[in-house]
Amino acid sequence: MKTLIDKINEANWHLITEKMHRNGYAAIPNLLLDEQCEMLKANYNNPNTYRKTVVMERYRFGSGEYKYFDYPLPNVIQQIRTNIYPHLASIANAWFKALNIDKQFPLEHTELLRQCHQNGQQKATVLILKYGKGGFNTLHQDLYGDVYFPIQTVLFLNEPEKDFTGGEFVLTQQIPRAQSKAIVLKPKKGDLLIFTTNFKPEKGTKGYYRVNMKHGVSEVKSGNRHTLGIIFHDAVS
Repeated sequence: MKTLIDKINEANWHLITEKMHRNGYAAIPNLLLDEQCEMLKANYNNPNTYRKTVVMERYRFGSGEYKYFDYPLPNVIQQIRTNIYPHLASIANAWFKALNIDKQFPLEHTELLRQCHQNGQQKATVLILKYGKGGFNTLHQDLYGDVYFPIQTVLFLNEPEKDFTGGEFVLTQQIPRAQSKAIVLKPKKGDLLIFTTNFKPEKGTKGYYRVNMKHGVSEVKSGNRHTLGIIFHDAVS
C-alpha cells in the first residue's frame, strides 16, 4: 500500500503546476483513505488536540465552527504539510518572480516556520471545519501575519451528495476593470485541493499582473460537511 509521502511525490506535479499557473487551483484525488478521513473526523471532539475553537457566527465569518490544531500536529497532517510544501514552494517562487516581487520562499518547510517564529508567529494554523445544515463560509483569505505563504490546501473528509448536499467550495477571481469571476468546485471525500491564498499571476499584453482571489463555502443544504485546511505559515494568535 502506498504511503502518504509516496502519493504526494508520485502526483503529476508537472500537470499540477500548469493548472496552478492557469487557474490558481489544482487537485490531488484520493490522497486520504476513507479510514483516515474517519479518524480525523472522530477526533473532532478531543479537546487535547486543539488550541482554539471559533464559532463562525460570532465573528460574522459565516455559520459553522472550526478548531485550530495545537502542536505537535497529528502524524497524518504533519506528513502532508512537510512533504507537499517543497512542491508548492517552487510554484510560489515562480509566481513571485513573474510578478517582480522581491521575495523567494525556502524549499524546506522548517525554514519557513523559522521565519514565522522570528516574526512572533508561533501558533499552528492547521484547522478542521464543521458545517451542518445552513452552514457556510464567507469569502476570505488566510494570511495571519506579515510572514505568509501564498498557497494552501484543503482536505475533504465527507462524500458530497451522500453525507451532505450543497456546501460547494467557492473561489472568486477579481478581474481588473471587470466583475469578479466565480469558480465552484465539488471535490470528493479524500481529495486534496491546492489553491492560492490570496493572488495569482495572470499574463497580459504587457507582462504578468496580479489577480486577487478569495475562497469560501456555499450553504450546506443537508447533512454535515467536514474539511481540514492546511496552511503553511503560523499565526500570531
